[in-house]
Amino acid sequence: MGSPGLKAARDKMVAEGVDEVAIETFAHYYRLLEHGETGMIPESTIDPVDMDSLDDVSVDDETAQAAIRTTAVIKLNGGLGTSMGMDRAKSLLCVRKGMSFLDIICRQVLHLRQSHGAPLPLIFMNSFRTSEDTMAAVARYDDLPVAGLPLEFLQNKEPKLLAKDLSPVSWPKDPDLEWCPPGHGDIYTALVGTGLLDDLLAAGYERVFVSNSDNLGAVPDPRLAGWFAQTGAPFAIEAVRRTPSDRKGGHFARRKNDGRLVLRETAQTLDEDKSALADLDRHRYCSTNNLWVDLRALKDVMDQRDNILGLPLIRNVKTVDPGDPSSPEVVQVETAMGAAIEVFEGATLIEVGRDRFVPVKTTNDLLVLRSDVYDIGGDFVLDQVAGELPFVDLDSTVFKLVGEFDKRFPEGAPSLRKASALRVEGDVTFGHGVQVVGDVTVEGGAGTRIDAGAVLTGAAGDA
Repeated sequence: MGSPGLKAARDKMVAEGVDEVAIETFAHYYRLLEHGETGMIPESTIDPVDMDSLDDVSVDDETAQAAIRTTAVIKLNGGLGTSMGMDRAKSLLCVRKGMSFLDIICRQVLHLRQSHGAPLPLIFMNSFRTSEDTMAAVARYDDLPVAGLPLEFLQNKEPKLLAKDLSPVSWPKDPDLEWCPPGHGDIYTALVGTGLLDDLLAAGYERVFVSNSDNLGAVPDPRLAGWFAQTGAPFAIEAVRRTPSDRKGGHFARRKNDGRLVLRETAQTLDEDKSALADLDRHRYCSTNNLWVDLRALKDVMDQRDNILGLPLIRNVKTVDPGDPSSPEVVQVETAMGAAIEVFEGATLIEVGRDRFVPVKTTNDLLVLRSDVYDIGGDFVLDQVAGELPFVDLDSTVFKLVGEFDKRFPEGAPSLRKASALRVEGDVTFGHGVQVVGDVTVEGGAGTRIDAGAVLTGAAGDA
């Protein structure tokens, strides 16, 4: 029968029309939660990993071309960018020249189709909050759809649970806030529940390349498709060397008791293991969230497991209204798609260049992307033209929200091509054509303005 909380959650999901596969998957994690499962991965249970680099791998053109022709592309596009003050799909943010993330993604894929004679279907995994805006934005690309396949499928949703008793929360002020996405690990559940996995296999696709829509470096590269095909692996993740900015993020490791690769997220790390998490010499690689999945292998594993992949639980504690810290505390049951690496026997990793990992999580990242650090050519692929990626730290009390950020760069981003670092403390507005050279700190207050054409140099670029 199950607990009253689980029954209430099931009933709520059924009433909302949530897919049965998703309901059963949620019930699996709910039971783990009830039994005190935390999803933690102690440092004592794992070892560091090493891996091959793509630079050292040989892939012939014929293998690469054959592989890209049987590859489909999925972009995770469920995020609203709420941490940056947005209330619509984050991928609608303008990157440059009137092009959003979505525009660049679509044009990257269309160019690759033309270059390689590949159908390369592009499919967005949207959430119930991003679907409408996204589909309206991509409707302008008449030749984007591939016959027999959809342009989107929806991430599932599940009830937020009151932390005190794990019952579904009620929030009449805004009933939408009673629901949350189950994390991007839901992709496997949604592929099965929507029938898309079967449709892709029936259409002859052998693998899928999955990545985040806010990472424009994640291009479905034929050479990587060929590498994955020739490994015969069921599942692979692109990894990059961790840098100081990745100290607080997740990393790859190998589990001692069975030798399986695992992805340990920050939320799965015990407090006493946080120093090991931050040790860049011990745990050298983090995930780009660029995944390669063999569709037949996924189908087989899902069939064997009654469509419940069994990813590690992530217990995320928040308030029901993220903008109101006094609202009731809730538990969100989440999973990470990269954690599937431990499910597939023979799963593997490949080290790629940092050019394949250009995520935009904050306005600091957005400023670098909008600047002249990158060129975007006719293939719509980011080309890093600066010698190094500058470190950017904008005063979060002023620049955190996109609306306020845009007001302070009304003429566009400053030139950062020759910058090593830009720190802005206080309320500062930048004029047209400002150049930053070297390591620059700008201090100011309301009304401070950097004049058009100004060149800020060294550590003393004070306004």
